[in-house]
Amino acid sequence: MIRRLLLLLVAMGALNACDRPATPHPYVGMWVTADGRIRQELLPDGRYEEARDGRERAYTGGYTVTGDHIDYVDDTGFTADGTFVSPDVLHHGGMVMHRER
Repeated sequence: MIRRLLLLLVAMGALNACDRPATPHPYVGMWVTADGRIRQELLPDGRYEEARDGRERAYTGGYTVTGDHIDYVDDTGFTADGTFVSPDVLHHGGMVMHRER
């Protein structure tokens, strides 16, 4: 319950940058499906922006990373999660995403 509340506060922007770690986690950056249809950028401030089928910022929200697990709360309150199976591979919502270098 507390974790969901914190995720929601992050997504709503209620927690500011000084409430987040100064050093970003190693998964910050762009993640892309093999066909390029879905592009998700994990920003260092705990926010993400996801483009789908060429529609920029189709989804935006907050995220938290704990170890190799990621929890998302989009700006509408929808939640999702994923697992980093390696430094360059993310499994999220039935998708396999690869880090874009």
